[in-house]
Amino acid sequence: MCSGGFAKCLGISLMPLAIVCVLCNILLFFPGGKVVDSEHITEKVWFMGGILGSGVLMIFPALVFLGLKNNDCCGCCGNESCGRRFAMLSSILFAAVGVLGAGYSVIVSSVAINQGPMCFVNGTGVNETGWMYPFSEGNYLSDKSLWSKCEEPAGVVSWHLSLFSVLLVMGIIQIALCAVQVINGLMGALCGDCCGCCGGSDGAV
Repeated sequence: MCSGGFAKCLGISLMPLAIVCVLCNILLFFPGGKVVDSEHITEKVWFMGGILGSGVLMIFPALVFLGLKNNDCCGCCGNESCGRRFAMLSSILFAAVGVLGAGYSVIVSSVAINQGPMCFVNGTGVNETGWMYPFSEGNYLSDKSLWSKCEEPAGVVSWHLSLFSVLLVMGIIQIALCAVQVINGLMGALCGDCCGCCGGSDGAV
């Protein structure tokens, strides 16, 4: 397979992952599937790791990877003078952008999972009642009985944990795919492509 063809496969894989991440981040604005006041939404949701990091910033490398199939044979974006090797080399920069974006999403998701969601707690004391973060250092992850502390919105803990876990896994996959393109781009830039120029000819002008 040509290096550009392989990059296209990576781009096709990244697009649905980016869409899933954006949707997950949007759903997090509705904890437990409920509409709540903005100040009652978990702080890390506003960091928009899924929308900005694994979403918007991932769209650019995905589109570039998709276009490399044509760049391999007819230069950069159809311009023969640009050169297919330069097109593959430039894709490394976009892959780096993708790694940074997905890395941001992974960090935000990890911190959010460890912190737990904001929810309404009805405790015994004044300082133990109200909207707060009732968990610390991920203690709720190993003790499901603690989930009952969150009375509102209903099901917010599983909602928070499930969606941020999806963002975490999707971000790791995106980082892996972009890292693969870095290697693929280096090989394409240094060794050239297996395709002939413009439709499989032997490079004749």
